[in-house]
Amino acid sequence: MKKKQSVPEEPAEVRLENLVKFEDEENEAPVKAKRSKADHAGEEVVYHPVKLSRNDLYRPPTAEELNQLKEAESLFHCSLLKMQMEELLKEVALSERRKRQIDSFIQTVTKLIQTVPDSPEVEVSDLSWLSGAVKVPFLLVPKTTKGKFHMAPPSSIDLIGSYPLGTCTKPNVMVDLAVTIPNDVLHPKDVLNQRYPRKRALYLAGLAQHLTSSSDIGTMQYSCLHGNRLRPVLLLTPPGKDSSSFTLRIHACPAPGFFKPSRFHPQRNNIRTEWYTGLQTSHSEPPTPHYNSSVLGDLLPRAHLQFLSAVSSQCSAFTDGVALLKVWLRQRELDQGTGCFNGFLASMLLAYLLITHRISNSMTAYQLLRNTLNFLASTDLTVNGISLAKDPDSTAPSISEFHDAFQVVFVDPSGHLNMCADITACTYKQLQHEASLSMQFWDNPTVDGFQCLLMTPKPMIRTSDHVFQLCELVKLQSSCKKLNLLSELMDHSGDYIHTALPFILSLLQQGLSQRIHLLTHSLSPDPKWSVESEAPKHKAQPPLSFGLLLRTELSSSVLERGPPADSPKAAEFRQLWGPRSELRRFQDGDITEAVLWDGESICQKRLVPKQIITHLLQLHADIPESCVRYVGAMVDDVIKTGKEESLVVVQSYDDLSRKLWRLEDLPLTITAVQGAHPALRYTQVFPPRPLKLEYSFFDREKTSRSLVPKEGKPCPVYIAPITIICHMEGSGKWPHDRLAIQHIRAAFHIQLGELLRKHHSYTCRPCPTHLDVWKDGLVFRIQVAYHREPQVLRESLTAEGLLVVRDNDEAQALEMATIHKPLLTSTLHGLQQQHPCFGAACRLAKRWLSAQLFSDDITEDTADLLVASLFLQPAPFTAPSSPQVAFLRFLHLLSSFDWRNNPLIVNLNNQLTAVDYPEIKNGFMATRESLPVMFIATPKDKKLSMWTKRSPSIQMLQRVIMVAAESLKVLEHQLIDGSQKQDVRVILRPPLDAYDVVIHLNPKQVPLLDQAVDPPAITFSRGVMSGSVAQPGGPLPVIDYNPVSLYLGELREAFGDLALFFCDPCGGTVITVLWKPKAFIPTPFKTSQVSARSVEVTGDEAKTVPNVEAILEDFRIMGKGLVKSVEARTEKWSF
Repeated sequence: MKKKQSVPEEPAEVRLENLVKFEDEENEAPVKAKRSKADHAGEEVVYHPVKLSRNDLYRPPTAEELNQLKEAESLFHCSLLKMQMEELLKEVALSERRKRQIDSFIQTVTKLIQTVPDSPEVEVSDLSWLSGAVKVPFLLVPKTTKGKFHMAPPSSIDLIGSYPLGTCTKPNVMVDLAVTIPNDVLHPKDVLNQRYPRKRALYLAGLAQHLTSSSDIGTMQYSCLHGNRLRPVLLLTPPGKDSSSFTLRIHACPAPGFFKPSRFHPQRNNIRTEWYTGLQTSHSEPPTPHYNSSVLGDLLPRAHLQFLSAVSSQCSAFTDGVALLKVWLRQRELDQGTGCFNGFLASMLLAYLLITHRISNSMTAYQLLRNTLNFLASTDLTVNGISLAKDPDSTAPSISEFHDAFQVVFVDPSGHLNMCADITACTYKQLQHEASLSMQFWDNPTVDGFQCLLMTPKPMIRTSDHVFQLCELVKLQSSCKKLNLLSELMDHSGDYIHTALPFILSLLQQGLSQRIHLLTHSLSPDPKWSVESEAPKHKAQPPLSFGLLLRTELSSSVLERGPPADSPKAAEFRQLWGPRSELRRFQDGDITEAVLWDGESICQKRLVPKQIITHLLQLHADIPESCVRYVGAMVDDVIKTGKEESLVVVQSYDDLSRKLWRLEDLPLTITAVQGAHPALRYTQVFPPRPLKLEYSFFDREKTSRSLVPKEGKPCPVYIAPITIICHMEGSGKWPHDRLAIQHIRAAFHIQLGELLRKHHSYTCRPCPTHLDVWKDGLVFRIQVAYHREPQVLRESLTAEGLLVVRDNDEAQALEMATIHKPLLTSTLHGLQQQHPCFGAACRLAKRWLSAQLFSDDITEDTADLLVASLFLQPAPFTAPSSPQVAFLRFLHLLSSFDWRNNPLIVNLNNQLTAVDYPEIKNGFMATRESLPVMFIATPKDKKLSMWTKRSPSIQMLQRVIMVAAESLKVLEHQLIDGSQKQDVRVILRPPLDAYDVVIHLNPKQVPLLDQAVDPPAITFSRGVMSGSVAQPGGPLPVIDYNPVSLYLGELREAFGDLALFFCDPCGGTVITVLWKPKAFIPTPFKTSQVSARSVEVTGDEAKTVPNVEAILEDFRIMGKGLVKSVEARTEKWSF
C-alpha cells in the first residue's frame, strides 16, 4: 500500500515493554511534522494500492537481499531471533529528538564554561577563593600537598566517550565532556603526591561554583569515574521535564602530552612514603601502578576516541555490536561500579578483535557479539594479557611488567595504559564464566537464546547459590594493617576497601578452593553527592556482597583433608587454617592435616562455607563474625529440616516394597510396586514423621479395636497415609466388568493385609479401595492396580449391543492415580539424586503457595514440575545448588513467564529431542483457546497439560503472578538490605483484605498447627509420645483425619456455586471466602433453586438472591466446635 503525498518520517519505536526493563521513552515520531502535514494536505489521507510492473514483481533478489536471507538461515535458529535483535537495537538507540536535546544542552554548557572567571593564584590547600556553598570533591588525606592553583577558562572543550562515537545507549544516557585545564594551572611535577588529582578536583569545584548561578542547569552533582576517588567528575542534567532523560558528565583533563607517559610506568613511584605517612623511611619507594594509571587515564580520552572512530568507520555494524554487548553486560551487572567492564572496554575489545582480524569488518552485530563472547570465554586476560599497541615506544612497559602490577591486563593503543587496572581477577573470571555460559545455550535450539542472552536480568542474589556481605567496611582498615598493605594503601590513595579486596578474594578462593565453581563480588556503585556536600568517606558506601557458585558434591563436606604430616605443604595448610588444623589418622592408615567443621543435619552442612568464610576472615583479616552477614540460607528456616524425615520415609517404603515383592500365596504375582506420594520424591513440605502414640489419649472402636478421637480432647495428630501403587500381572482371569474388577481389587487388599500381618506382624486395615498398613510409626496406603482397568472404564455397550469407547473423568482420574503419579514420583526422585537441593526447593515453593492460599490452584504435582524446570533448563543461569536461589527463581518464573503465548516445557529424563520443541509449540499455538491457561508439557504429555487441566483458572493465575512478583521484590530486598528488620516470613503472610469473609478456626482443632507460618506459643497435646517408635502391631491410629480439610470440602460442596474458599493446609487457622459476582445477580424464582436464597418480590415478578446472613450462620453451624468466629469483612452482596 502506498500513501498519497507520502512524506518520509522517522518510524515510531517498537516497544518491548514486556521483555526488557529499559526506561520508557516518549513517542519518537515528530508530532509537529505530522500536524503540519495534515494541515497542508487539508484532507484525509487516502491509501491506494501500488501497481507494479511484471518485471518488478518477478525481479530476482538483489545481492543484499540474498545475503540477508542466507544470514537469517545460517546464523539464527529462526528469522524471529534476527528480528528480535533488530527491534532491541531500535529500542536502545537514541532517537533524533533526544540527540537534538543533548546537542542543545552541550552548546549551552560549553558557552557557560568558556566564561569561567580567572582567580588569583593561591596555595593548593587554600580554599578561600571558593564560596562557602560549593565543596571540593576530594578526600584530602593527607591534608596538604605542595603546589599553586588558580582558576582560568579552559583551553578547549571536547566531546569524548560513547556519544560522539555513536555507541551511547539507553536507559542510562551518559554524555562525556572533556574540559582541558590550562597549562599554566598545572606543573610537570604535579604527578607527585596527588598534586594533579587535587588540582583537577579544585578545577571541577571552580566550574561547579560558576555554573551554580545558571538557570540553564537542572541538577548538579559530583561523582567519581567508575568509583575511582582520584577521578571526580561533575554531573549536570538539563532543567525541566528532560532532567532524567540524560546526564552530562564533565571531566577535567590536562592537555594531551602535558605529562610524559614514561612517568606512569607501573614500576615507578609517584606517591612518596614520607609525604603520605609523615614518617621518614630508609626503604626504597614502592611502585604505585594504580595511582599512575588513574592519572595517565586523563591524558588519553581524545586519542582513544580517535582510535575507535577510525576502527568503527571501517565496520558498519560496530556501533550495533557494542550496543548488544552493553545490553549483555548490563543484564549481568558487570557494566557499572568500581572495577566494572564498562562500555568503553567493550568498544576497545571489539576494536582489538577487528584489528587482529579475529572478526571481519563485514560481520553483522549478531556475529560481532557472538565472536566477542567466544573470545572472552576462551581467553584468560589474568594470565595472557592483550595489547592494542602496534609499535609502542621504548619507554612503554612490557606485558609481563603489566602482569606484575595488575591482575587483568588489556593495554591501550599508546602501549602505556592498562585499561583493566581496576578490574579484579574474580570479576574477570565472572565475565569469562558468563560468556562461556552464553555460548553454551546460544546454539541450543531448545532454549530461547534471545530471552536468556539479552533480556533476563541476573542480579547476584538470584545468580549465586550463596551470598554474604561485609557490613562494617571501616573494619577493613584493620585488615590492611593485619595484611601489611601500607604500600598498596598508598597506591590506592587511602581507599582501604579496594586495597584489601583483592587479598580477601584470594584468601577466600584459597579456603573454598574445591567447594566452589566461582567466587564473585559486587561492584561498589559510583558515589554521587551534592556539590554543596563534602566528599563521602570510603566507609559510606553500601556493604560489599560476595557470591558463591557451589559445587554441589563438595560444598557441604564437613572434612577438609590436607597434606600428609611430613609433607612440605603441611606448614602452608597449618598457616591457612590456624588452630582449626589438626593431625588425624584415617581408615586407610594415612596421617594427615585436617580440619573438621560442625555439621550434623543437612541444613548445618549446607552452611559449612559460612564457617570457612568467617573463620578465615577473622584469622587473617581481623574481620569479626559480626561483620559478616550470610544470607545464603535465610529462607531455609521456613521449612526447618525435612530431608532427613523424607529419608526415613523412603527407607521404610523400600523395606515394605521388598517385603511385598517377596510375598507368596497370591493368585497373581506383583509386577510393580511404585510410590505415589510427594514424600517419596523428597518434595513433601512437612514429610510424615514416625510416631509413637499415647493410647490413653484415644477411645477404642468396638469391633476392630482401632483408635478413635476422644470427645473434648484436642484434635489428634494428623497422620498422612503414604500412597503405594501395587500393580498385579495381567491375566485372562481378570473380569471385564468394572464392578467385578473392584471386587477382585478388594479381595487382593484383604489377602495382602492377611499376609503382611501373618509374616511381618503389621497392623493392617483392608478397604475396597485400599489397604492401610501401620509400619515403623508410619501409615502406608497400598492400592492394587490392574493396567486394563482405565480402558474397561472407557468401554460401554449401546442399546444395540455395540461397544463404544469414550474417555471420561473416572478413567482419567484412575490413570492419573495409578500410572502418571507413580511415574512422576520415580522421575522426580531421580532428579533429587542429581540435584540434592531439588526437594528442599520444592518444599519452599509449596510452602509459599500454601501460605498464600494457592495450594488448591497450583497443585503439588504442578509445583514440583515448575521447580523441576528450573533445574532441567536453568539458562541463563546454572542449575541451582541451594534451595534459596531456586525459590527466588521459582517466584521469578511464576511472575515473568508468558503463560498466554508459551508452553512451559519440562524435559524430564531428557526424553524430548530438539524436534519435539517446535512440535509442542506449534500444537500449543494451534489449539491455544481450548488448552489450560497454565500449560506444562512433559515427554509423556505433549498436548494436553494434564497436570494443570482443572486449575488454575485465569483469574487465579493472574493473582498468583501478581503476588509472586511482589513476594520476589520484598524477599530480595529483605535479603540484600541488612539495615531493615530481618523477617523473611513476611512473604508467607497473605493479605486478607482481598477477601469478603474470614472464618476463624479454633487452634485446638487444627491438627497441623505446629506447621503454621507463625505457630502460637500455646501448644496442644495430640496423643503422641516422645521416644523411639513402637514395635510392629498394636491398634491402628486415626488416619487422614483433618477436620479443617473435611470442613473445607463440605463448604465447597454446599456453597461452591456462590463462593470460592481458600485455606493454608499447613496449619492455617483461617478459611477465607470470596463471593462469586455472578452469584448475586437476581434470578427468576424456581422451586428447585431456593437453597440458601431469599425471595424478593417486585410487582408481578419474584426473584431470588443469596441469603448471606443465613449462609454465614450455616458456616457456623456446619463448623460447630471447629469454627471460632465468622467475620464478614465486606458487604459486596448488597450492591
